[in-house]
Amino acid sequence: MRLIIRLILPLLLLTVIALTGLRIAAYLRESQDVTHLPSEMRMLRHPDGDIAMMELGPLNTRDNPEAVLLIHGSVGYSLTWWDTANALAQESYAPIAIDLPPMGFSQREADGDYGRAATAERILRVVEQLEVRPHLVAHSFGAGAAVEAVMRAPDSFASLTIIAGALPLDPPADAALPIVLRPVWLREVLVSATVTNPLATGALLQLFLHRDEAATPDVLRTLRRPSQQDGATEALARWLPNLLVAPVGLRSTLPEAYAALDLPVALIWGAEDTTTPLAEGENLQALIPGATLTVLPGVGHIPMIEDPEAFDAALIAALAELQ
Repeated sequence: MRLIIRLILPLLLLTVIALTGLRIAAYLRESQDVTHLPSEMRMLRHPDGDIAMMELGPLNTRDNPEAVLLIHGSVGYSLTWWDTANALAQESYAPIAIDLPPMGFSQREADGDYGRAATAERILRVVEQLEVRPHLVAHSFGAGAAVEAVMRAPDSFASLTIIAGALPLDPPADAALPIVLRPVWLREVLVSATVTNPLATGALLQLFLHRDEAATPDVLRTLRRPSQQDGATEALARWLPNLLVAPVGLRSTLPEAYAALDLPVALIWGAEDTTTPLAEGENLQALIPGATLTVLPGVGHIPMIEDPEAFDAALIAALAELQ
């Protein structure tokens, strides 16, 4: 027994030292002020904190049929839509992409409310502030807040497109965060070792891809840019429970609310998606009246990265049908 203890204690000590080092490294790395925006983006003044956004093409009036609002998934942000936004602009659409706090370059507070309901309200305020009635396009985790926004104010949107939506229905009311992740400092250590650790970006991204080669140096550089923002690790650690535990009682968690959707809806899914399997898209199609489902072969959870040409063509075709 003493021999086992002598072997285990040094390993535990080395683990603690390594994890502490990663957290300190994240603190030192996150030195960039949140107002330091990439040149392709601008800041939209917002009552709950300023929202970083990217827009291509003019936004005219609320009745502009070409406005497309792009909502990213977990740990994405506006510039992860760059290629898709340019493809939409070439088709005379006016694409808009926003950073949902605490992701990207939007203003964030460590104790901010980043739950689905609060995020849905942010989306609605952005739409109101920009005075557009856009086609709403949402990916993965971002689909939850997007669908919630649509269900709260359907007249504010021209249509809805869900891409590999992470939309668990009727989640258990007693679901809770694992005990080991309840202390914020432990979540900060986890985030600093993974999401905001530039050395882990590639391995983390490949967990969601079917085509590992899609994790190119350019893609990884884009994904790493927000991790230099002041307070990134702390804010993402506060947000993490919203990713791991589905909300309860919101419209976007109820099957009957999907059956009552009264606007054009399209679904786009990767055939090889193991994060939100195709069966979930098929279930949504069966629930939503008139919804179409486009399946992209040989593609996993992030089709806009894995097969940009096929994805952009599918999205443009879906938007044409939705109009």
